[in-house]
Amino acid sequence: MDALVHFFAWLMDWCHSWCPNYWADIVIFTFFTKVLQFPLSLWCQANSIRMVQLMPESNRIKMERYGDKDAIGDETAALFKRRKYHPMLSLVPLALQIVILMCFVKVIYGIGDSLAVPGAEKPLIARVPWTDGGVVWLVPLLAGAAAWLLGASQNVFNPLQREQSRAQQITTNGISICISLFLGCFVAAGVGLYWAVSNVLSIVVQWCENICIPPKKHIDYPKLRRSQAELRRFEADIKRRNVVSGDDRRREKADYRSFFGVANKHLVFCSEGGGYYKYFKSVVEWLLAHSNVVIHYVTNDPRDAIFSHPAAVGEKRRIRPYFIGSSRIIPLMMKMDADMVVTTTPDLGKYHIKRSYVRRDVEYVYVDHGPTSVHMCYRKGAFDNFDTIMCNGPFQVAEHRETERIYGLKPKKLVESGYPLLDTLPRLDPKPRTGVARRIMVANSHQDDNIFDTCLDALVDALLPLGATVVLRPHPQYAKRFPAKIQALESRYRGRAGVELELDFSKPSTMCDSDVLVTDWSGIAYEFAYMTRRPTLFIDTPMKVINPEWRKIPLVPTDISFRSEVGVAVPPDDMALAAAAVSEMLANPDRFARNIDALFEREFFNPGEAGAVAGAYILDSLIARKDKGKENKR
Repeated sequence: MDALVHFFAWLMDWCHSWCPNYWADIVIFTFFTKVLQFPLSLWCQANSIRMVQLMPESNRIKMERYGDKDAIGDETAALFKRRKYHPMLSLVPLALQIVILMCFVKVIYGIGDSLAVPGAEKPLIARVPWTDGGVVWLVPLLAGAAAWLLGASQNVFNPLQREQSRAQQITTNGISICISLFLGCFVAAGVGLYWAVSNVLSIVVQWCENICIPPKKHIDYPKLRRSQAELRRFEADIKRRNVVSGDDRRREKADYRSFFGVANKHLVFCSEGGGYYKYFKSVVEWLLAHSNVVIHYVTNDPRDAIFSHPAAVGEKRRIRPYFIGSSRIIPLMMKMDADMVVTTTPDLGKYHIKRSYVRRDVEYVYVDHGPTSVHMCYRKGAFDNFDTIMCNGPFQVAEHRETERIYGLKPKKLVESGYPLLDTLPRLDPKPRTGVARRIMVANSHQDDNIFDTCLDALVDALLPLGATVVLRPHPQYAKRFPAKIQALESRYRGRAGVELELDFSKPSTMCDSDVLVTDWSGIAYEFAYMTRRPTLFIDTPMKVINPEWRKIPLVPTDISFRSEVGVAVPPDDMALAAAAVSEMLANPDRFARNIDALFEREFFNPGEAGAVAGAYILDSLIARKDKGKENKR
């Protein structure tokens, strides 16, 4: 620090040697410091531009993980690391400016001492407005005005600050102005002038940065504006749909108290929403029929059908449902006091849903809500904190064991249950239907570059001449995340001859009535195949990958290997080939029936009996725990 003080003192003396006015020397000194800092300023400019470039992807993460702040933070941090954006870099110039200021304070007071005359007033350059008053009160006003001018300029010319919300800009500029006014009042006038000139010259520096690295050359502003508008519409739609009435809030509060008012809870099911009971249904129904266990069912949907289940009403209720919203579910899970928790929600303990803090012996059981592989379409570590996993088939057993081996994880209990959802689905005759109109369902997944976003119009135009009704059913998560796209979909296709839209997800899907399914990477293909034994056309859009480390598991994901068993795949840029493939499927709907039957017999445990196997495991585990507790009391 002393070396820097000596260097600044020398620089001021050098300036004074050819410009004998200290006020002018401060301006020249400030100019030189800005020149010396310019390479760092350019680095920060490039970093700011990179941040703006990442905003569309960052906005996508906010929509995909809406409400899950931990997941948003983790995925955003991973994005920054992958794209080499440094969030803390902007603090480096500020830290350097503070160091320069501290050193310059000593230089100014040294100059003031050298100019001081015994018995006379302090030199103006060394006077402090707060204690000495007088004309130097102009300095804090000048510093505050310069800070305001800098803030107004940054709002227009700084590529990162111009993308802040108005409230953020006002806050940032307000803090800067307050600091400048405070500094100007309590330091020597020469230091205050340096601060004011530094702010003014920062405007010039920003102009130079924009010339050297033009933001418009590196930032796709149309894409950014579309992303921002989409996020605003999404948040407005979520806010509109998530308005909780006063009655529901009171009901949630009462249910929360009621849940913890029950002692010795044995079994809890945690549901992500009203549409998730179907994954538990066959398990719950088996438990109701073969045991007297009371099921505590937690859902975040106040309109969940579980509340009207026959076993959830009356004095001797076997199902006790609770409405617990997204905020209260966090403390509820932390204070969980049951013997066993069954859920379809992965990433236990990774984000906001934690294991119990009050009981270490709770058994957490995972039931899959998809029929395919676990190492590509789930986040890394999604199952690490579960004790028991209900496996759909031998492929999932192998994937979990390989994951445990490669990452050195503690082995979990893997129950060869099968996929409980399949128990509740009908099995239909794949042969051509007579006397009914043929239907082609087009259903997308919700990742980037799905068929609705890449080739839908061309696909529909290619399918309509086949004479079948084309049913468009967007993925529920896609409809939730992108309401504007759904509105655009309706405006294009509502009322168009030969096209139907299926947008009411509260009603059963017409999938069973479809002759052919067209999708990209959605798991709906395997539900369709199981029910109808009819073929699927896959459009090879970019693959759905959530775990970037999936290739570390030396097993081909069934998302890839199953495709050829239940249908055929075509590239997204050849709609003529897609139409020809669908035409062949319409003519021969039972062509894949044997393959489909063989697939489910070979690759899935206990078809039609998965709920019974899963329920039996749950019941046996609870009985074993009860017996162990009795032995411990003896």
